[in-house]
Amino acid sequence: MPYLIDGHNLIPKIPGLSLGDIDDELQLIQLLQEFWRLQRKQVEIHFDNAQPGQPRARVFGAVTARFSRPGKTADQAIQEHLTRLGRAARNWTVVSSDHSVQAAARAARAQSMSAEAFAAALRQALDHPPETGGRGEDTALDPDEVQDWLDIFGKQD
Repeated sequence: MPYLIDGHNLIPKIPGLSLGDIDDELQLIQLLQEFWRLQRKQVEIHFDNAQPGQPRARVFGAVTARFSRPGKTADQAIQEHLTRLGRAARNWTVVSSDHSVQAAARAARAQSMSAEAFAAALRQALDHPPETGGRGEDTALDPDEVQDWLDIFGKQD
């Protein structure tokens, strides 16, 4: 299920991030890129106040960041996005602790998750990535395995 995130609402809930940081948005985007790599969940994040001369939407790999134009809040942009999604909104999880955003998610039949709960899930995913189930890249084959492969493929002269 893809995530629709209220970025400035989430930043203060993540240890080590602060709305006072000059690059707080980029730091969050980098965390979300790693989250996507581990979870394979689509992520779209909304921020307030696009900088003059900057695009309002930027793609960072699998993470799309949208910046609201002056006079419009990220909360309003999320609500409009849910409206545009129509019935497909029920396939999304909206991440915000803002009550109006949560109410818009419920009205659109989208899932809703508080910023605190998502921050905990993000930290869990980043601190405890899933097992790959296979060998690590640094694991060497033992001599018997090498011989088995040589027997299967034969020596090339």
